[in-house]
Amino acid sequence: MTELTDELMQVTDVKTKPVPTLPDAATVLEVHHWNDRLFSFKVERPQTLRFRSGEFVMIGLMNDPDPKTGKQKPLLRAYSIASPSWEEHLEFYSIKVPDGPLTSRLQHIEPGDQIILRPKPVGTLVVDALLPGKRLWFFATGTGIAPFASLMREPEVYEKYDEVILMHTCREVSELEYGRQLVEHIKSDEILSEIEQGKLRYYPTTTREEFHHMGRVTDNLSSGKVFEDLGIAPMNPETDRGMVCGNLAFNKDIMAILDGFGLREGANSEPKEYVVEKAFVD
Repeated sequence: MTELTDELMQVTDVKTKPVPTLPDAATVLEVHHWNDRLFSFKVERPQTLRFRSGEFVMIGLMNDPDPKTGKQKPLLRAYSIASPSWEEHLEFYSIKVPDGPLTSRLQHIEPGDQIILRPKPVGTLVVDALLPGKRLWFFATGTGIAPFASLMREPEVYEKYDEVILMHTCREVSELEYGRQLVEHIKSDEILSEIEQGKLRYYPTTTREEFHHMGRVTDNLSSGKVFEDLGIAPMNPETDRGMVCGNLAFNKDIMAILDGFGLREGANSEPKEYVVEKAFVD
C-alpha cells in the first residue's frame, strides 16, 4: 500500500509541475542589484543552447496587451551573455532605466520568475573574428563589460594570447564593482586561475568619482597613459588585437584611435585586428 501511494505521489508531482507560460521561457535563478543603476541575473540555460563566449541573445518580457485587440507581443532587446560558453547557467548584466520599455520591468524580476530567451546567439566579439596575435584588449564602458565577462573566463582566450587587458570605465566606483569582483574571482578561483595563468590585467577607471585611475578609455589610450601605468609597449598592429563594446560615440572614438595605431576592423567573415559590437547601439 505504501509503495502504491508513493507511485501516485510521483505521478501527481509530474502532472503539477509548472508549465512555461512564455514563449522560449527561461526561469530566473538569481538576481543581484549592484547599485541603484545596475543589476545582474542568472537564468536556466536551455539544454540545446550552444554559443561562443562573447555572443549575445535576444531576451525580454511580454508587453502590455494591445488596448484594441487585447493581444500581447514580446518586448525584446539584445543582451550579451556574461557567462562563459561552458557554464551551466546563463548570466546577464543590465542597466536600470526608469522609463525604459524593458529594463523598467526587467529590474524587478525575482528568482522563480520567467523571461523570454530567444536561443539564437550571434555577435562579433568572438576570438574567431580576430587574426592571431599576442596581446588582446577589451575596451568597455558601463554594461559593455558583459561580453568580456564571458570571454575572460574562456580557456581559448588564454590559449591564444600571452596577455589580456581589460579597460573598463564608469562614472562612479560602485559601477566598477561587478567587474572588480569578477576579476578577483578569476584570479582566486582554483580552476579559473589555472586557466588564466596570470595573463589577465585589469585597468578600471572612473570619470566622476575620485579613484586611483581616472579618465575615459579613449583619453587614457590616445595619451599613452595606460601603457605607462601598466609598463607595457604601445599598441602594435603586428601583436595587438582589440574588442570594443560601448555606446555609439565610444565605439566611434575607439575605432578612430585603433585605426590610428594601424589596426583594422574585422568581422566573423573577415578577421582583422579589432572588432566592434554594434548590436546595442540605438
